[in-house]
Amino acid sequence: MDSQKLALFGGQKTIQTEFKRYNPIGIEEVQAATEVIKSGVLSQFLGAWHQDFFGGPKVNEFERKCESYFGVKHAITVNSWTSGLIAAVGAIGIEPGDEVIVTPWTMCATATAILHWNAIPVFADIEPETFNIDPVSVEANITPYTKAIIAVDIFGHSADIDALMDIAERHNLKLITDTAQAPGTYYKGKLTGTLAHVGGYSLNYHKHIHTGEGGIIVTDDDDIADRLRLIRNHAEAVVGNKGVTDLRNMVGHNFRLGEIECAIGIEQLNKLKGFVAGRQHAAERLTQNLQGLPGLRTPIVKTNCTHAYYMYPMVLDIDRLGVSRKRIIQALEAEGVSGLAGGYANIHLLPMYQQKIAYGLNGFPWSSDICHRDVSYDKGICPVAEKLHEFTYLGFSMCMHELSDQDVDLIGQAFNKVWSKLNELRV
Repeated sequence: MDSQKLALFGGQKTIQTEFKRYNPIGIEEVQAATEVIKSGVLSQFLGAWHQDFFGGPKVNEFERKCESYFGVKHAITVNSWTSGLIAAVGAIGIEPGDEVIVTPWTMCATATAILHWNAIPVFADIEPETFNIDPVSVEANITPYTKAIIAVDIFGHSADIDALMDIAERHNLKLITDTAQAPGTYYKGKLTGTLAHVGGYSLNYHKHIHTGEGGIIVTDDDDIADRLRLIRNHAEAVVGNKGVTDLRNMVGHNFRLGEIECAIGIEQLNKLKGFVAGRQHAAERLTQNLQGLPGLRTPIVKTNCTHAYYMYPMVLDIDRLGVSRKRIIQALEAEGVSGLAGGYANIHLLPMYQQKIAYGLNGFPWSSDICHRDVSYDKGICPVAEKLHEFTYLGFSMCMHELSDQDVDLIGQAFNKVWSKLNELRV
């Protein structure tokens, strides 16, 4: 079989076997989980003002270790990062009808956490280099009703925290950072996710720290931390005996993480630097393999930042290539490259926002008196994000694979082979 002929047209595939699935669980995690199971204490939370309001021994140990690792005053574990986002929006005191500015390039939960409290998501555009929320667009979207910003450190690269905190301070806003995809990376010498009023990380199965499901919320604000813990654990049943008088958003949940997950998390945290370094090594090697391919922009890492490469994000110059993204993906997948993503997200174009239907059938909260104005979710409000999603963004899901140097080199060979045959793809 002709190895130079594109596999899409019957040639030999460059990559003959599937990449190994990412699995960071080792003997240390197995032993830690086993010890918890043998103890019989799988959870020790009580939804009451009691010493067990704060959970069991592994929950507390994991939280203290996270505080030390990330250099924060408070780390609060939750059963998912979605829960963490909901708790964070509530803990900063958001009122029904308040506006929160958020990026359209994120997992939908980032924006849904705003709606959870009957507040109104307002979408700002993204930077074309890092795909993070653009501070210029954030400033342009501020109104008298804006109360907070949620920035996402997408794909593993920090948002422009200095610019966003400057905006927040000038307009008396709170800044929440969603660092689900970037734990263990740095922004100007500080760990990403620790520089806003509230930050946090995801622990689900394809993230850098893997406990199955889970999240960690971090903050240096004592009051916010107190309210985060209350929202996590049945606040309404606790506030009376605890002596809490500010009852705003003291609608509690069971957002509690279990002892097994925290025991695993302790071991995973010990390995985080190695996990991130492994992804960085693979990404840097892939970038070397892709150097010089016309019409392909490899990831940009801004000065004084590091990248965790949850995704390996690329941008195609479709006009220069003369080939659609769809066609290029077909050719690469035929060569055996799995885990490619054409486009990422445009949350503002989901049916919920296009029809403005969330709670019930009558358009609440947008149709109610708490909504101060007609917020637009029309196509065109985030032109950078929309163009990238529809035409030019190409991502490789590094998070899903354990890649050897040989694997990375094969991916590079597949790209180079496809690029050498672009004329055939134009037909």
